[in-house]
Amino acid sequence: MEARFVLSFLLVTGIYVECNPGPLEDVIVDRYSVPSVCSREVQSGDFVRYHYNGTFTDGKRFDSSHDRGTTYSVQVGEGRLIAGVDRGIQGMCVNERRKITVPPHLAYGSQGAGEVIPPDSTLVFDVVLLDIWNKGDKVQTRTLSKPQECKRTVENSDFVRYHYNGTLLDGTPFDSSYNRKQTYNTYVGEGWLIKGMEEGLLGMCVGEKRNIIIPPFLGYGEKGYATDIPPHASLVFDVLLVDLHNPKDDITVENQVVPESCSRKSGVGDYIRYHYNGTFLDGTLFDSSYRRNSTYNTYIGMGYVIAGMDKALQGLCIGERRRITMPPHLAYGENGAGEDIPGSAVLVFDIHVIDFHNPKDPVNIQVIHKPEDCNVTSSRDDLIHYHYNCSLMDGTLLFSSMNYDNPQEAILGADKVIDGLDEGLQGMCVGEKRVVIIPPHLGHGENGASGVPGSAVLHFELEMLAIQKGVPQGYLFVWLEDSPPELFEALDLNKDKEVPLEEFSEFIKLQVAEGKGRMRPGQDPDDIIQNMFSNQDRNKDGKITVEELKLKADEDKEKARHEEL
Repeated sequence: MEARFVLSFLLVTGIYVECNPGPLEDVIVDRYSVPSVCSREVQSGDFVRYHYNGTFTDGKRFDSSHDRGTTYSVQVGEGRLIAGVDRGIQGMCVNERRKITVPPHLAYGSQGAGEVIPPDSTLVFDVVLLDIWNKGDKVQTRTLSKPQECKRTVENSDFVRYHYNGTLLDGTPFDSSYNRKQTYNTYVGEGWLIKGMEEGLLGMCVGEKRNIIIPPFLGYGEKGYATDIPPHASLVFDVLLVDLHNPKDDITVENQVVPESCSRKSGVGDYIRYHYNGTFLDGTLFDSSYRRNSTYNTYIGMGYVIAGMDKALQGLCIGERRRITMPPHLAYGENGAGEDIPGSAVLVFDIHVIDFHNPKDPVNIQVIHKPEDCNVTSSRDDLIHYHYNCSLMDGTLLFSSMNYDNPQEAILGADKVIDGLDEGLQGMCVGEKRVVIIPPHLGHGENGASGVPGSAVLHFELEMLAIQKGVPQGYLFVWLEDSPPELFEALDLNKDKEVPLEEFSEFIKLQVAEGKGRMRPGQDPDDIIQNMFSNQDRNKDGKITVEELKLKADEDKEKARHEEL
């Protein structure tokens, strides 16, 4: 018999109908192994691929496809087989085993076949059917499982990533993407796949599992493929579609949740902080900022992130949530990224915008309440008392003065608070309430602070409780009116030409009480007076003379009416 190779992947089953013997002895068929499932039987006109051992009735072997290591392929019912085998093989199922006993008149008759088969020989063929197909066959697809939601299916010109197990029709495996631990990635409808697979993938959803049976003429045909797929072999693929996109795809945005209040949207040049979960189309998580307990921080539209994310981050509100689906040509492309993101992967990001700002942003001040009587306002050098709540822009509370026994105290302009808060506290009346938004370059910067994330925009709710007007930096006391023309005589209360600490202290306190002068707020008055006295007492003898006062006054001549004693 002539050996051939066939490529085909069709599940076949058959029930043989016993032959009725005629006047001459007929073929005897012993179906000694029949598969439990038989979806197709051999019929006249079908092509089959099988292994066999040929023996005489005494068991002597005259031929074997097993010995040659190649299956036999032939069309049934077209006179290409001896009549007894052609008749005995019909009705077989794939993986069925038969012993076919062929009498001489349905084999090689009275002439025999050369030196191999003597005349009038009865032949016994032990056959196992491996494949069956017909020229009229089409690709067979069967959905094994399918996700409930299917927004998009495979079309020609799409690029797909899928896993598969490939077997011959008898179940013999020839290839598996799972063994290589990587998907098979290809275009559909562009001639990159065998025709049967091109057809079998159409209409699939991401996450769908399909069984695809491909006849040989839509597979690898007469030549087969390497040593794994014989000629004329039907192919069976169990396919899991992992990913799907088209080279013309743009990013898509869905599941948007936009805050009711949105006074500003993100744009190119802004610096944004956001949380995200990154998954593939099949839902597999590959990265998450939540797992790191840290936002992802970056500039927008400046190439610091993948192109799709750069685009997706524009036009967002603080607090907004959205899902972004990103094709690979706007993500990590054909090469992927490390071990986490395979090549040509579509990425899905669920993002939550925490805040954003621009490096040129000023402090934003919103007056919530202002008393009608507002004659005195806070300014640089003032000692103020205020309440505050400090939170992130997503509402996460960081600090509150309400958690302490006393209100917060600060001297404005003395670097006691962050620059943005210092600015936001100036110009306030007692009883005034404000909301102050502080960008990070006027807050805690890129590094943040204890309890404050790096590059965080801060939201302050402020209420001014008290204001003590201050004195300029470097001063302990300032005159609010012109100083006495004869200052030493005014200081020398007992007129003994000397001013001890007691007289000096009494004089300064009198000026403050009468509203003529002001000491630096926030410090003990006696400590301030002691420091002022020490500055005037040049020789440190415990008293100030007119000469010491004059010397000091000459040094400070250009400080006008705010000169220090």
